[in-house]
Amino acid sequence: MADKDEKLARGGDDAQNAGQSGLDSAEDLEVLSSADAEDSDGDGEPPPLEDAGGGKKDNNKNREGAPAPDPEDEWLDVLGNGLLKKKVLEAGKGPDSKPTKGQNVKIYLKASLADGTVVVEEPCLSFTVGDGDVIQALDLTVLLMEMDERALVQTDAKYAYGALGSTTPAVPPDASLILELKLLEAVEALDLELMAPVERIALAGQKRERGNTYYQRGDYAFAVNSYSIALQITEASSKVDITPQEEKEILDMKVKCLNNMAAAQLKLDHYDAALRSCVSVLAHQPDNIKALFRKGKVLALQGEYAEAIKILKSALKLEPSNKTIHAELSKLVKKHTEQRGVEQAMYKKMLGNPSSSTVQKHKAKSSWSFSWKWLFGATAVAIGGVALSVVIAARN
Repeated sequence: MADKDEKLARGGDDAQNAGQSGLDSAEDLEVLSSADAEDSDGDGEPPPLEDAGGGKKDNNKNREGAPAPDPEDEWLDVLGNGLLKKKVLEAGKGPDSKPTKGQNVKIYLKASLADGTVVVEEPCLSFTVGDGDVIQALDLTVLLMEMDERALVQTDAKYAYGALGSTTPAVPPDASLILELKLLEAVEALDLELMAPVERIALAGQKRERGNTYYQRGDYAFAVNSYSIALQITEASSKVDITPQEEKEILDMKVKCLNNMAAAQLKLDHYDAALRSCVSVLAHQPDNIKALFRKGKVLALQGEYAEAIKILKSALKLEPSNKTIHAELSKLVKKHTEQRGVEQAMYKKMLGNPSSSTVQKHKAKSSWSFSWKWLFGATAVAIGGVALSVVIAARN
């Protein structure tokens, strides 16, 4: 039950997680050509909550006889858009006890739908603040809580499970949630340099899996963020001994994160960033099929068809039976041929029709040659006539 509850808090979904591990398998080449998931903004206003205090209250008077405060005044509009609100139920140990971004926290969590249906209850949920390990509503509101504070949070679907909802736990699409929280602990994260290699690999794997969850839900910017955190973990220097096998496992994790990041960057149309990710993979593994495929795809999207075709042919040599590469290569060859045809037509238009120009030049040359011949003949006749007149005049 605890595992199920933790999946809810982290935005997990059995149906979605089943496909996450395949993001870095051979099938993830297909992901690049699939349609992007629709954005889920969930702009609807969440329903009002009843006061959490017990017993009847006079809505008009307090104990001193003055008008009671408006219940809405007790709610903090976290983002100023009315979609995420927080109310303190029990004060904590003061502002200095609030957690900061990057710390590891433990909280009590109870999440319910607007109709009161409890979808999860987790007595001790652990996560790193600001890393995107949990739904946005938790990441944003925990930063505002004091140690031992109890709070009620009202969140729109936009900061929970969005338009897709979740199957495990059972959260309908576009559903707002009510979260009851208590901050139990906030400590500094472990120093990566002092972590055992096996712990670093496990932590990087968790961040990468979270990125895969975001990717499958179409939240590509959040996916890139999670992959970046995983990369930082794999690239951190170490003050403990690492065996060659552990170095290989860390490098393999780094390559997987870079490959997944390139896929997410392609979805965001960040072509230069995606190209850098692919180049980084190929620097470690020159024959990595996924990196070659994505590099070819990026180059094609940038209009570099000749180079893209060359890269995809290299990938096809390594995996001749891959239908995705075959299809992409055929499409690029066709586009490249069309591009060359357009360029040739453009050059002809710029330079004019060479054949007609040659004919015109030939005609002009022939006409000029004929004019010179006529002029030379006429001059010769005139000179001959003058000479004959001189001879006759001399005889006379």
